[in-house]
Amino acid sequence: MANGRNKGGRRIDAGRDPGGFVALPWSVLDCAAYVALSHPAKALLLEFARQLVRDNNGRLLLSRPHLAARGWRSADVIHRAKVELQEAGFLFETVKGQRPNKTSWYAITWRALDRHPGYDVGAIELFHRGAYQCAGRPEKLTPFVRKADKMALA
Repeated sequence: MANGRNKGGRRIDAGRDPGGFVALPWSVLDCAAYVALSHPAKALLLEFARQLVRDNNGRLLLSRPHLAARGWRSADVIHRAKVELQEAGFLFETVKGQRPNKTSWYAITWRALDRHPGYDVGAIELFHRGAYQCAGRPEKLTPFVRKADKMALA
């Protein structure tokens, strides 16, 4: 059209391939918790980010059939990467899965949790946006010691 918009009213960006994209803030990529992640955990984090749309943070899936279709083969690698992401504060479980056919739901913590009535009791209250920024043990400060003080201690 003459105004540079398509029929749906959205702008056409000729500078990139068509389709959706993953919005991953630099604050996530630059934080110490992300740098410390293993490669499988970083790859799994991208799989979660790929699932995000407008209102589904808290209903992201980690099912084996879903991940197998995307090239993940080892259940052990998936499990270790999931646990690593949870411990680092990037991933929060909103619904605990149960056999035979109830899958777990997850939320990433760099976005707000989207409200949904199907979450487990307490999930909304326990979710902490930005948990990856304070996960694990905080770095200990090293006090400044002058040379004269070092010599007096020796």
